[in-house]
Amino acid sequence: MRRLLQPPGWARPRGYANGIAVRGGTTVYVAGQVGWTADGRWEARDFAGQFRQALANVLAVLAEAGGRPEHVVRMNWFVLDRAEYLAARNELGAIWREKMGRNYPAMSVVEVSGLVEPEARLEIEATAVIPEEIA
Repeated sequence: MRRLLQPPGWARPRGYANGIAVRGGTTVYVAGQVGWTADGRWEARDFAGQFRQALANVLAVLAEAGGRPEHVVRMNWFVLDRAEYLAARNELGAIWREKMGRNYPAMSVVEVSGLVEPEARLEIEATAVIPEEIA
């Protein structure tokens, strides 16, 4: 069971949840995924293109456990350039709705000085809880 946590009087968040409580199910931890293809090729060099692929990679790992986008309860993004992220927000929103629907997990976006993969513009890690009746 999944319940959004919204303290009384707090403004509603846009594009994320303040918190999510989950009871029961299988927890899946998805390691940081970058924007390369399954065979390790970089098809996209731009932020939005790499985001699309990185998110697809997160969902592919989750699917291996029988999970779906709506099971993601926590996501952390590590971005190289905050301004690049902000400039791409409209495009990111469209990609998000295409891949994740209206599921907005608890999220953080953190600007970092570098990533292990030198061509990566961002890296995404996720936590999901697959309900008992599915797991």
